[in-house]
Amino acid sequence: MRAGVTMIDPDGTCIDADVGPIGRDVWLGPGVCLRGRTSVADGARLDVGAVVTDASIGVGVHLKPYSVLTDSSVGERAEIGPFTHCRPGTKVDEDVKLGNFVETKKTHLMAGAKANHLAYLGDASVGSKANVGAGTITCNYDGVNKHKTVIEAGAFIGSDTQLVAPVTVGRDAYV
Repeated sequence: MRAGVTMIDPDGTCIDADVGPIGRDVWLGPGVCLRGRTSVADGARLDVGAVVTDASIGVGVHLKPYSVLTDSSVGERAEIGPFTHCRPGTKVDEDVKLGNFVETKKTHLMAGAKANHLAYLGDASVGSKANVGAGTITCNYDGVNKHKTVIEAGAFIGSDTQLVAPVTVGRDAYV
């Protein structure tokens, strides 16, 4: 706190001994838990109930309420949540938006990509400025093997789309 971290409820905030560094002007809401090898860069805001384990949080990131991140990285100015779950292997680049009830696993979302609500993105690559509509899922498991979904830059994926891997959606395509 002497280094410029604001904790709304210091008694209700948990920070493991291995966490660090935590940058200047970081804001930690009530019930935030930072675990393992987590780092938080300058100006990040972690809202109520966020749980972050072995993850790196970039400059100016906003983790909205009840977001859970494990073994993930979040780039500058990204907005995550509320109720987003970033599972191991998630990489979020700068200016990405992951909204309400989005779940990711082994997925790379490139600069400016968006999945604003109700989506599952597993074993996927989402290109810069691509938009993933509500209810979209990547169907990455065929019962035996997992396959990758590629959504190229600028693609627009409409609501309630099931992308059955292996599949590539081309640059600037509209689904």
